[in-house]
Amino acid sequence: MAERRIVTLADPDTLARHVAAWLTELARASPDRFAISLSGGSTPKRLFEILAEPEMAARFPWPKTQLFWGDERLVPYTHADSNYGMTRQTLLRHVPIPPGQVHPMPADGSPAEGAAAYQATLQAFYGAESLDMARPLFDVTLLGLGENGHTASLFPGTQSLSETLAWVAPVTDGVPQPRLTLTYPAIACTNHVAFLVAGAGKADVLAKVLAGDRAQPATQVTAAGEVTWFTDRAAIG
Repeated sequence: MAERRIVTLADPDTLARHVAAWLTELARASPDRFAISLSGGSTPKRLFEILAEPEMAARFPWPKTQLFWGDERLVPYTHADSNYGMTRQTLLRHVPIPPGQVHPMPADGSPAEGAAAYQATLQAFYGAESLDMARPLFDVTLLGLGENGHTASLFPGTQSLSETLAWVAPVTDGVPQPRLTLTYPAIACTNHVAFLVAGAGKADVLAKVLAGDRAQPATQVTAAGEVTWFTDRAAIG
């Protein structure tokens, strides 16, 4: 069972700045490459804007950083709903990360083809076709929390919740746009899972997750190391 921490900050901006500093120190302390699985959403967007600020960007060790994504809609990268597109606009255009170290999820083809292709990308990076919790795939996985308890694109009642072998799954049921998502096993193979949760609209579902309500997909997320909930005061209630 992963260790769980709850860190409460005053408001969304303070939360994003705290996570930016935390992430920077973890990356700087890493002796080797530093792999992050990114999330979409408004709180990560603010985090990315802060990481792109000149002083923060100068401190972050971009040359050894590898970026991946936890989920994506199958829309063009220029679409307003693209997680990669948002990250490119807010962060990637402003920092000196080598292009070959940025690994967006596929945005074209069928969901099944995209899931298989991204799993192949992850396996090539990892250097193995099966996951070993003693050798995490990611150093940090950033996640959000939806008001229906979903995280990444692991939605209530969808087939991807029961996936135990695949690292990446297509999501076509119950969503307006087909998506790709990391599965529970891939997310769990992480040193640090970090949930970013802000706003009073998340208070009810956050309380359910922290109480262990397994009807909420986010409740079932674990990690090789620790799971940290970064929240603001409005979300924590």
